[in-house]
Parts: sequence; C-alpha cells; structure tokens
Amino acid sequence: MTYAVPSGDPAGPGAYVLGVDSGGSGLRAALGRAADPGPLATTVCAEPVRTGPGGIDAGHLLDQLLPAARELLERASAAASAEIRRDARPSGSRAGDASAHEVAAVAIGAAGMATLGERLRAELPGALADALGVRRVALAADAVTAYAGAVGQRPGAVVAGGTGMIALGTDLKEWHRADGWGHLLGDSGGGAWIGRAGLDAAMRAHDGRRGGSAALLDRLRAVFGPAEALPGLLYPRSDRPAVLASFAPEVAACAGADPVAAGILRQAAGHIAEAAAAVCPAPTEPDGEGGGAGEVALTGGLFRMGEPLIAPLREELARLLPGARMTTATGDPLTGALRIARALAAGDLRLPRHPTMLFVPPEQETGQSGETAVHSEPRSE
Repeated sequence: MTYAVPSGDPAGPGAYVLGVDSGGSGLRAALGRAADPGPLATTVCAEPVRTGPGGIDAGHLLDQLLPAARELLERASAAASAEIRRDARPSGSRAGDASAHEVAAVAIGAAGMATLGERLRAELPGALADALGVRRVALAADAVTAYAGAVGQRPGAVVAGGTGMIALGTDLKEWHRADGWGHLLGDSGGGAWIGRAGLDAAMRAHDGRRGGSAALLDRLRAVFGPAEALPGLLYPRSDRPAVLASFAPEVAACAGADPVAAGILRQAAGHIAEAAAAVCPAPTEPDGEGGGAGEVALTGGLFRMGEPLIAPLREELARLLPGARMTTATGDPLTGALRIARALAAGDLRLPRHPTMLFVPPEQETGQSGETAVHSEPRSE
C-alpha cells in the first residue's frame, strides 16, 4: 500500500522518507521517518549504476533502487505496525500519521548528476511516482548530499576529499563550487594528487634528480615493485586515479620523518584551503558567528590521514579564512540524502534549488496558494 501526499501539504510524521547515495562503489539506500532523525534501516547494492553515451542509466538505477526500497519497506513494516498498535493515535491526530506505508519523499544523490544526470531528471520523478506512489523527489549531485550530510541546512562550506577533491559552499541563496574537475584538470590536494606527487618524488630519487625522496622510493618499491616497472603497471589502467590515490597513505606515513613527504602534504593542504576559501560564504556578522557562516566541514576518506594533513590544513584555513570553524562532518552523503528527503517531505527544504545540482520538479514546490515556497531565513537543522 502506498499513499501520496498532496504537494502543498507537509507529510505526516508517520510517513517514510527514502535517501539514496549512488557512487562508484555501488548504490546505498536508507529508509527513515519524516519526523524522526536517523535511518530505520539501510541496504547496499554493490553494483555501480551504469553510465553510457546518454549519461547515467536511469533504468539501471531503478532496477537496483526499487527492489532495495521494497526490501526496506518490508523490513520496516512489522516494526511500524507494532509501533502503531503500541502508540494508539488520539482521534484528533493528523491524517498523515495513520499510514505507516506512506512514502512521502525520495532524495537521490548521484556521482555525475550535475553533468550526466539528464535522463535521471527526465525519467525518475514519474517512475518513482508510479512504483512507490511518491510525489516529492529531489535529485542531487553527490557534492550536495555530501554538503547536507556534513553541514545540514546551514550556510557554510564542505570539502569532500577522497580520490578526488571538491569544495561546495552556499549562503542558502546559491551554490558555489571549486575544483572537482578530475585528476587531469584539477582535484588538487585530493588523494590522487597526493599519490602522484609522492610517486614523482620517488622517481626523482630513483633518477638522482632534485626533489627526490629516498623514503618514498622505498615505499614505491614495497607497494609496486621495481620503480622502472611502474609506468607499465600504471598507464594501461583505467582506474589510474584510484591507483595513484592508493599511494597517498604512504606519503602521510612518511611525513613525520621525511621533509619531502611533509612538503607534499603542506601543498595539498594549501590547495584544499584555497578551494574552501573560494566557496565559503562571507560571515553575516562582524565576528563571523552569524547563522553558521564561516563553517568549513571536512568529509571523505582523505581526511582519515589525520594530523599529517589536518595540521597544515588547519594552518592554511586560519590564514585564508580567519575566524572560520573547521569541523568534522556530522554525516555522510547517504545521511545527507535522507536529510534532504526529510526536509522535502516537511516542506522545509532550504538548500538552494539548481537545475543540475539540486533538482526538484517545479510542480512539487507549488503549494495550494499557487506560489513557490521560499525560505529566506537560515535556521539550524
């Protein structure tokens, strides 16, 4: 049984919301309640969604998402029925509370959504309405769901670092992006960038050129074998960025005793701080404390390197963004997708709409008065 909420009315607190994170390692989905924080249940589809000449394959995404969504609903159904029996509703409660199977909103974050998501934006809203009865859908770039997971619906900036690196910021009026252009054109300071710089220093030591690191050459040999064989191992690979990034932890491990490795991480920190400074909104008050402005949240596996990278990054941010607060993300992109779905269900999505970064079909935004809802006052989530 499904029930669709009219687009102008907020969902009842008993309704379900669905968050989805689709990336290079597969698709993850989380089911939650409209009125309660956190997920009720999660599931993982290990196969990544295909991308072809027409962009991200909407049919392949649906083939994975719909069975996963039904599985989550079935797993939650027994618990929901028991909860309803245990917590009898008073006669004056809102009608939306009565349907334990109501899917009020879905938010999907996908890698490549901004540039390769045309089919998703064209096909998913209608397909999800037909299959799940849901009428509120948000389709977001993975950087946006990373932002929502890290910062919520406050102004600020997030740096998502892994194999690549992207910074995204908003003042709740528009999005600002820096980098995320891939390992050939950017991703400066990301894992592939650090790994490549470390391997370059190792090869310089092998050749006897200036700027080489004997410590990194030893790590290259331990990880990849003879230095002369590295080009043959690396260049034919279609996953070169990931291979390069796999050497980044070796750079961090050498940084304490090797000045070349430490210098690479200082350069990486500088690139990351520059990207954050380019997107972080200006403080709304002189002390920088207004409305959460000046917050820079870090998310992604890159920052698990710890102090060898975090310490110089803290210094660079203090230099470029005096008074900014560097924080650790409160949630990952799947958490962010669930937060967006929950806000959409409540009619309280304050993150800026964008035709490719955060797409919500216009008819979903129109209330009973026929006017599009606009939230101009930032509030804490």
